[in-house]
Amino acid sequence: MSSYLDSVKKQFRYYRMLGEKSMEQLEEEQLFWQYNGESNSIAVLVNHMAGNMLSRFTDFLTSDGEKPWRNRDAEFTNAFADRAQMMQRWHQGWECLMRTLDQLSDADLETIVYVRNDGHTVTEAINRQLAHYAYHTGQIVFIAKMLKDTDWQTLSIARNSSAEYNRRKFTQDRERRHFTDDL
Repeated sequence: MSSYLDSVKKQFRYYRMLGEKSMEQLEEEQLFWQYNGESNSIAVLVNHMAGNMLSRFTDFLTSDGEKPWRNRDAEFTNAFADRAQMMQRWHQGWECLMRTLDQLSDADLETIVYVRNDGHTVTEAINRQLAHYAYHTGQIVFIAKMLKDTDWQTLSIARNSSAEYNRRKFTQDRERRHFTDDL
């Protein structure tokens, strides 16, 4: 079971890295760009993700994941004056999440925690949030990629480079490792 906690932490770090490497490629004003009034900017997605992380992972084992102090609706507005404020909030959310995961043990995985009074095992609650953050990180990457157009620096296997990537992977010894270990 401890491999679950190790694996999920690597997955969360991977999605954090994808978001950060996407945002690093953008000019500050691009972080606040919206396709239309009904879409989210990257800054809004960051605000929502961080708010969700803080709510879900503060007092994770002992209080409902939807905290009374959370204002989810306000997360879908631009709350930042600049990149620095946005990144401060991003880091705050991720640090709360990772600190909580670091404090968990295998014995906690079947403990019941609540989100809006819906009971989840710790494993289910973590998986729920992993999927949620992957979903929004994908939106961040997609928006950044559209904005950068041909100047986009790929975060995965570059187009027309799969054969070379596979050649490199298959020259490695066969062993158990996480796919993020050599990124």
